[in-house]
Amino acid sequence: MCALRCEKMVMSEQEITRLHRIRKTVMQMLRDRGYLVGDFEIEMTKNEFLDKYGENMKKKDLFISKGLRSDDSEKESELLINVKEHDLVPEHQLLTPEEKKTLLERYTLKENQLPQIQATDPIARYYGLKRGQVVKIIRPSETAGRYVTYRYVV
Repeated sequence: MCALRCEKMVMSEQEITRLHRIRKTVMQMLRDRGYLVGDFEIEMTKNEFLDKYGENMKKKDLFISKGLRSDDSEKESELLINVKEHDLVPEHQLLTPEEKKTLLERYTLKENQLPQIQATDPIARYYGLKRGQVVKIIRPSETAGRYVTYRYVV
């Protein structure tokens, strides 16, 4: 099973660039999720990436995996661009359970009365949001400076 997939092959310049960009986005995403990721891992240049992994790298050596994926190519295409850095995506902050409780009590709301965000939304997937969590969204506002909303993950 592994004989063909595990063989090393020289990668094209385009594939090396692609893998470098994917790795950078993964490192940023892990840091944003609270994992310990050094600046040098995020700021690694393409040449440093090539020096570390070589032209004969195996793609599987570059991934951090906690389970089986059904389609790696779909995940790779999502990681080419860091959705959090897009101009139209506002800042998102996950509320702790205590902050969520305080919010619901302050406005005498039930969870299902909050606006919703799908767990499959690209930004929710980026942060690894799970059903039942609440995320605070901070948008710029011309009149108030900033506008804060909350979304319940469904």
